[in-house]
Amino acid sequence: MPLHGFHFEDLIFPLFLFLAGVSTPFSLTRRLTEGARGEVCRKIIQRGAILVLLGIIYNNGLQWKGYENMRFGSVLARIGLAGMFAQLIFAFNFTTPRRLWVWLAGVLLAYWALLSFAHAPGFKGGDFTLEGNFTSYFDRLFLPGKLHRTTHDPEGLLGIIPAIGNALLGILAGLWLRRPEGEVSGSRKAVGLAAAGLVLLLLGGLWDFAFPINKNLWTSSFVLWTGGWSALLLGLFYWTIDVLGCRRFGDFFAVVGMNSVLIYMASKFCARVFRHRMDLPLVPSSPEDLPAGLSAAPLTLWSFA
Repeated sequence: MPLHGFHFEDLIFPLFLFLAGVSTPFSLTRRLTEGARGEVCRKIIQRGAILVLLGIIYNNGLQWKGYENMRFGSVLARIGLAGMFAQLIFAFNFTTPRRLWVWLAGVLLAYWALLSFAHAPGFKGGDFTLEGNFTSYFDRLFLPGKLHRTTHDPEGLLGIIPAIGNALLGILAGLWLRRPEGEVSGSRKAVGLAAAGLVLLLLGGLWDFAFPINKNLWTSSFVLWTGGWSALLLGLFYWTIDVLGCRRFGDFFAVVGMNSVLIYMASKFCARVFRHRMDLPLVPSSPEDLPAGLSAAPLTLWSFA
């Protein structure tokens, strides 16, 4: 049985998606306004594909141990694909932001319907066990390679659908922050984010009674719940740094934020160095693993080009 409920560390992954969404209106709107949507979409797809490749490298995918032993699902793939789809939705709807709310409702309700009414053979609709839920069954059928667990992968295919919702919530927050100061004051922006966060927490908490908050399955209630906490934290830091001007401690977080994927990739390298296990592709343990190590760093840097 996948664990229902929420632990604070469960927020890290969806918060990353949310913040990637927040940056989207700031990074893409000018080019979209200039009519460069084709070029923007190409770069969006390129970055999504690179993150999928980096996820395979992170999972030791370039140390060939047979196709059946490769794991394609990963944190980076989930971030890359969910973020990619959310940014593409924004690229085609940036002149009518209200449509983003329709897309948000659509992905959350569609995923709720899938898990509530579809099921694995021999089980009933609404079954949330690892063997019986439709998300895990779909991955067993269509996700190539091996799953993280025998019957379930927490970074599987269908979980990308609700994860798009986390990125869309971030995009909506970014649009709110991007409004001119003369139109909406900084204090009002912070209060608006806090209010939106509380509403999302309320909606996620209520939906939890029918569709449990569950990180393993990335349920729609989990999206709303983590989106609520993300909005509250963004509002708090925006008020502290941008409104009050307390920027002294912000430089460290800015460096981490601008190099987050590189730091994530390096974390596995560091962990294995300290454990004296040099079997990560980034640090070849034998000559035949050298191409894997040489490919990871350029891909990581290229994803931000």
